[in-house]
Amino acid sequence: MAERGTTPPATVWSRPERGARGPAPERSRYEITAAALALADAEGLAAVSMRALAQRLGTGPASLYRYVGSRDELLDLMADAVAGELDLSAAPSGDWLGDLVGLALQSKAAHARHPWLAELNDRRGEVLGPHAIDYLDHALALLVPAPGTSRQKLEAIGLLGGLATLFARREPPARAGSAQGTPGAAGDPPAQAAHLAAVAAEGRHPHLLAALMTAGPPPVAGPAERDALFERLLRRLLPAMLS
Repeated sequence: MAERGTTPPATVWSRPERGARGPAPERSRYEITAAALALADAEGLAAVSMRALAQRLGTGPASLYRYVGSRDELLDLMADAVAGELDLSAAPSGDWLGDLVGLALQSKAAHARHPWLAELNDRRGEVLGPHAIDYLDHALALLVPAPGTSRQKLEAIGLLGGLATLFARREPPARAGSAQGTPGAAGDPPAQAAHLAAVAAEGRHPHLLAALMTAGPPPVAGPAERDALFERLLRRLLPAMLS
């Protein structure tokens, strides 16, 4: 939040879609952002450049700068467009924990649909657009009946985003041929479990060995099981954060 008497930092949303003068726009920021999302979903975040986007839209790169000042602004628009995919229409039920878990499941699904979003969050300072601000306000509305201070509630919402990103990264890739989708690959959960078991059996990690023997074999982690684990963690962590 800007201090009293200071000018808020300029963002792509603080400028009008088009200037008061000049020719009528041929495109809109919405159309450009939608094309950028499709490009990132298909080829990854690194493929999103003003030149590649212009080719996808059948125009020249210079024309895009009439609508978007830089690639960073384009990334801001993309992140906010994903936030706009979340359904914030449900009124608080009074069960703040259940409501927040439902919102977190939506967020995780959005991250899974757009795997590049985690990379975007890692690489850039967060600039909240209008949809992201709507999300934050909605989450705080759900937390009105919850205990805890405003600071604790903001931290809890931050935890939701971090866990949603983490769990979405463990989702099977949408594109065929990815190394993560190959059975027995290093990132495959059964392969990880087998590796840990082999290391523990060497006898140099007795606590790990005891834990693995007590826990038993890892369950098959399908979509329902991953969602259930995600929900269990949230239901344990959130009340502790807000107590």
